[in-house]
Amino acid sequence: MKALRFDRFGSFEEVLRVDEMDVSVPQFNEVLVKVAASSVNPSDVNNILGRMEGTTLPRTPGRDFAGVVVDGPKEMIGIEVWGSGGDIGFTQDGAHAEYLVVPHEGVAVKPTHLSMVEAASVGTGYVTAYLGLIETANVQADEWIVVTGAMGGVGSSVIQLAKWKRAHVIAVGRTKPNDEFVRRYGIDVAISSDTEDMVSRVKEATGGRGASLIFDCVGGPMFEKCLKSLAQLGRQINITSMGDRRVSFDLLDFYHHRLTVRGVDSRSLDTVACARILNQLAPAFDNGTLRPPQIAFTYRLTQAVDSYQKVENGSAHGKVVFLFESAR
Repeated sequence: MKALRFDRFGSFEEVLRVDEMDVSVPQFNEVLVKVAASSVNPSDVNNILGRMEGTTLPRTPGRDFAGVVVDGPKEMIGIEVWGSGGDIGFTQDGAHAEYLVVPHEGVAVKPTHLSMVEAASVGTGYVTAYLGLIETANVQADEWIVVTGAMGGVGSSVIQLAKWKRAHVIAVGRTKPNDEFVRRYGIDVAISSDTEDMVSRVKEATGGRGASLIFDCVGGPMFEKCLKSLAQLGRQINITSMGDRRVSFDLLDFYHHRLTVRGVDSRSLDTVACARILNQLAPAFDNGTLRPPQIAFTYRLTQAVDSYQKVENGSAHGKVVFLFESAR
C-alpha cells in the first residue's frame, strides 16, 4: 500500500514522502479499513513540524478518515465507517495511507447522508467541539454562548452543536462573520474582534448579563476579553492559544464572578473514545441537522506537500482532504 511517512520533524518538503508498505494484518478485536478519504488537520501539520508532544517515529500521520472495513470480524466486513483519534498519526500509524488498522470499536458506521469525503472532514473539529461544549461544559438550551474563531473548523462545529442544543450563539471573528455564514448556521449575533468592542457587544446582546459560556478557539489576546464577557458563574472552554502561550487576567474579577475555565484537548481521546462521540452525532448528520465542513481542496497522496502547506498557511478556506481509489 501507499502511505505518507516521516521519520524526523522538519519542513514538509524535507521530511514527507510516500512509501510503499505492506498492508498490516488486523489482530484480535481489530479491523482493517480501506481508506477512501482522509482530511488534513492543523494538528497533523504541527505534528510534522515537531510542535506536538508524544509523537513516536517513524510514523504515518492523519487523524480523520472514512472508508470500508475489508478485514476483521465477519459481521463488520463491507461496512462503511468513519473515525478519528488522538492516537493515530502520533503513537499509532494514521490515516494518510491506503489502509488503516484500528480497534473494531474505534470505527463508527458512516452516516449515509455523507459522502466519504464529507465524512472524512468531520472528525477532529466535531469531536473537539462535542468534548468541550457538551461533555465538559454541559451546554443548556437558551444559554447565550460566545464562540471565538467562529469561522474555523472547530468554531463552526461548536456553533452547529450549540444550535442543535437550542442555545443562542454569538460568533466572533477577527473579520465579522459574513451574512452567508450567519444565515447558514443560524447565528444570533456576529462580532468583529478587530473593529468592535467584544465585551460591550456581548453584554449588549445578553441584556447586560454576559454570556453563560464561551468556547474560545483562539486564546492568547482573546483570553481576558472572553473572561470579561462572561456572566456570573460563567464558564469558559479553551482549546489552544494563538501567538503568546502565556496570558494574564484580573484574578479578583475572576473570583468575584465565580468563573470556571476548563482546558480541552481532543488528543486525549483515542479512536474508541472518538467513535463513541461520532455515533452520538451520526443521526444529526443523517437528518441534516448537522452539516460537514466545506471542502476547499482534494488531493492525492503524491500532492502531500501542497496539501500540508495549504493548511499551514491558512489559504484553504475549508477542509483539505486526501482522496484514495475507493473515494466517492
